[in-house]
Amino acid sequence: MAITLTKGQQISLEKTGGGALSVVRMGLGWQAAPRKGLLARLTGPAEVDLDASAVLFAGREPVDVVFFQHLVSEDGAVRHTGDNLVGGAGQGGDDEAILVDLARLPAHVDQIVFTVNSFTGQTFADVRNAFCRLIDETDGQELARYTLSGGGAYTAQIMAKVHRAGGNWHMSAIGEPAQGRTFQDLLPAVAAHL
Repeated sequence: MAITLTKGQQISLEKTGGGALSVVRMGLGWQAAPRKGLLARLTGPAEVDLDASAVLFAGREPVDVVFFQHLVSEDGAVRHTGDNLVGGAGQGGDDEAILVDLARLPAHVDQIVFTVNSFTGQTFADVRNAFCRLIDETDGQELARYTLSGGGAYTAQIMAKVHRAGGNWHMSAIGEPAQGRTFQDLLPAVAAHL
């Protein structure tokens, strides 16, 4: 059964029967918020292009990134499944996903921060039903879900991080609004969560 995370909450990524997870998928889903007024009746819902990124850190230093223009990390342990330009999954499946092979990550990588940003500059006021979730890729079981609450005048969100602590991996829900069109724009805001 999945854990619904609240902002700032952390969970261990050890399996309930013992042992560690080996491959996880961070999924992102969203829908465009309905337009209001005459324009909505004429054109239908707006399309919103959100982009998921995973920034790999060694301590406080970024060492690699996986996003729609760089789909696989240099070591091959992290892989983006591809860019979705319109969203639409909302409460259902994932619109974008990033697979992380925890066992293949180099020892110096101790944190992966997941971000989402609007490359086109639309704000989260144009988004509804946005979430990120962590899935055990070996059996498809959803482990944790973090739902973004409300919209806002921001163009990005620092969603969550997966990090090593005491030899085990943990996930923390961050849920911090930010401004930026790319993961590079978000690095100063990410630094506060390392």
